[in-house]
Amino acid sequence: MKDAVIIEAIRTPFGKYNGAYRGTPSNKLLANALEGLVNKSGIDKAKVDDVIAGAVTQIGEQAADVARQSLLMAGFPIEVAGVTLNRFCGSGQQAVHFASQVIDAGDSDYTIACGVENMTRVAMLTDMTVGGPYKGFDPMGAELLNKYPLVHQGVSAELMAEKWGITRADVDAFAIDSHAKAQQAINAGANKEIIAMPGLDKEGNAITLEADEGVRAVIDPAKLGSLKTIFRPNGDGVVTAGNASQISDGAAAVLIANKDVAVADGFKPRARFRARVVVGSDPVLQLDGPIAATKLALKKAGLTVDDIDWFEINEAFATVSLAWMKEINPAPEKVNPWGGAIAHGHPLGATGAGLMAKMVAGLEATDGQFALQTMCIGLGMATATIIERI
Repeated sequence: MKDAVIIEAIRTPFGKYNGAYRGTPSNKLLANALEGLVNKSGIDKAKVDDVIAGAVTQIGEQAADVARQSLLMAGFPIEVAGVTLNRFCGSGQQAVHFASQVIDAGDSDYTIACGVENMTRVAMLTDMTVGGPYKGFDPMGAELLNKYPLVHQGVSAELMAEKWGITRADVDAFAIDSHAKAQQAINAGANKEIIAMPGLDKEGNAITLEADEGVRAVIDPAKLGSLKTIFRPNGDGVVTAGNASQISDGAAAVLIANKDVAVADGFKPRARFRARVVVGSDPVLQLDGPIAATKLALKKAGLTVDDIDWFEINEAFATVSLAWMKEINPAPEKVNPWGGAIAHGHPLGATGAGLMAKMVAGLEATDGQFALQTMCIGLGMATATIIERI
């Protein structure tokens, strides 16, 4: 068995809805990220065997294997293959898992894991409501829905709040903290994983985007508290647009290699994989999977919560992160130290690879050893990864 290592990991700044990337097709956005990864790492494109990309809404410009499209646009040789996968919000993280497993198996020396989602240009759920010959088609089907009364993730986020006793004050405070930490990271120039990207300003002029677009330097608690509870409009809920992840655009890419080959080629490995897991959970509660995934990853790695120096729990909803914290009990200062999706956004297929890049940079910035990433996933699933800095 080979030793898969991370050589380089980057992400674009995440753009807000109808923001800087509104004029950038998804394949171009991912191509830009791939070019950035190549330039930063120095890898010869011809040495890459495969590009594995996560993308959730695979319709329109995110259909037809966006991984293959993007690598060709980025100037990779035609011999380099590409495949696009969909594990919903865990897609980018799953791409990292698959890429590293290919390396471990000895089937490749260099593979790129990546992800993309331009939610401005390819709206979420449009792949389930395509019209035409499929008009009136129920993508879930009566048989599944009769067995499991599936609900929107926002409804599940409210169920999480009920089960773990999470209040509106709790989730709003968490949201404010996410923005504050993200802004502090921007001010300190901490996000070394970010590479600048071309985009557009409000007037349509060409700009270079260097930081996440959705982070708010100041949040008015009163305004945040006045937002309506979307999934419980009668007012007895806690989930609002202000304490859930932002609709965002972005891409990310991770170069994973056979350690021995990479060292022989002159590269310095940055991290290795200690655990990679995926779990299923209740498809109605739907969002509690990160708890089981975290416990399983720690068990596989032979580590405890206290051994982990940096946690990334995707902030799809504040209720998910807070419930996870209640069950896992990590030191709060180790959780999303540079903010999370409530602040910087959650471009569905890209986030998993983007958080991986952020973890690598975070470990290096803090001289940490171990980091753990976990994400809730629709229909009741979760992914978790533990990496060790080399």
